[in-house]
Amino acid sequence: MTDTTASAGPTAVPLAVRAGRQLGYHVTGLFLAVPAFVLATAGLSVGAGTLVVWIGIPVLAATLAVSRWFAELERRSTEQVLGRSLPPHHYRELSGGLRRAVSRLADPQLWRDLVHAIVAFPVRITTFVVAVTWVVAGIGELLAFLWMWALPDDGDGLLWLITGIRSAVLERTLHTVLGVVVLLLAPAVLSLMTAIRAGLASALLTNESAALRARAAQLESSRRSAVQAEAQTLRRLERDIHDGPQQRLVRLTMDLEAAARRLDAADPDKARALVGEALDHSREALTELRALSRGIAPPILADRGLSAALAAAAARSPVEVALEIDLPDRVRLADAVETTAYFVVTEGLANAAKHADASLVTVAVRVDGDRLLVQVRDDGRGGAHIGKGHGLAGLADRLATVEGALDVHSPPGGPTVLTAEIPLRGLGAGA
Repeated sequence: MTDTTASAGPTAVPLAVRAGRQLGYHVTGLFLAVPAFVLATAGLSVGAGTLVVWIGIPVLAATLAVSRWFAELERRSTEQVLGRSLPPHHYRELSGGLRRAVSRLADPQLWRDLVHAIVAFPVRITTFVVAVTWVVAGIGELLAFLWMWALPDDGDGLLWLITGIRSAVLERTLHTVLGVVVLLLAPAVLSLMTAIRAGLASALLTNESAALRARAAQLESSRRSAVQAEAQTLRRLERDIHDGPQQRLVRLTMDLEAAARRLDAADPDKARALVGEALDHSREALTELRALSRGIAPPILADRGLSAALAAAAARSPVEVALEIDLPDRVRLADAVETTAYFVVTEGLANAAKHADASLVTVAVRVDGDRLLVQVRDDGRGGAHIGKGHGLAGLADRLATVEGALDVHSPPGGPTVLTAEIPLRGLGAGA
């Protein structure tokens, strides 16, 4: 799906620069139109003709792939000349093997790309001819004094046809004035040709409704994953609390009650021993509760921000951690962004300590345009992957809820590199 955020509009660009870009847009468009049309028509003809013997399936799939490549070039060039993004489009996800070729044939946007490659051919030729002819004619007329002297002077020029007057000087002056008028109108003509070609691209190479449906399905899937991940986390916390701190607190209560009975019976030595055991149980319960709380965002994250929370997490890690944090000073990111980034780092540190046998973990956090990049790199033995039931799978689901993405690169022997991209736009302002 394309980015729907518009950039600076054409009015922000000087008129001459915009006209130059539009002229280049139509010149390059002609050179793209010819191969796109030839490959599209030839591939469609051969593929359709051999479809009955199954050879046509890979031929048509390859033709659609080539048409998509030309469509991407057309989108980029059109967005560049317009100074804004086109409406979004959507391609279906492709499967592997022979199904990949068949899935291409079932993608409506790929067929729209193919139709564009064919229909755009005469449109691009027309816009090229009009744009180039208009500009070249205007320049030629403007420079009439430099070349008209070399033409035979029979007196029957444009001036004579209009006024009946024969004068070489006035004839050249008239052509020069016409050249000025034509060039003054050139930006409007170029804009019109650009609007025609861009309109065709917008009609065939974009599909906002399909993109919105796909986006809604993606968000629904992310929401389901988030709900499942949250339910699993709650079940784990419930089980861990029941098996750990709760049992110790029950024993603590029993020990304190026994100590109270010993005190009533005037047996302080035995009471002292029971109180000592109760203190040990309370310390162990506190330790277990602290371990469990690491799966919950700590108060320091809300109070002092992401940098301080990551520093605290690094200090608790049994593996040496090098922090490389580059965040704006005195600017808080959105709560969802900071919380997600925090859990990316803590999950990476936990994996490095438990599974990677690492000696050093490097954590890098920085803002890159409209997104926050979080990278956790360890020098362990590698082999990490996003699999169902693993912590990284839950982390990927958490990132999906904020429209982020997780990339895991962990070849055997290491190193393991977790890279998370968290969008900043649309998630609210920071505290």
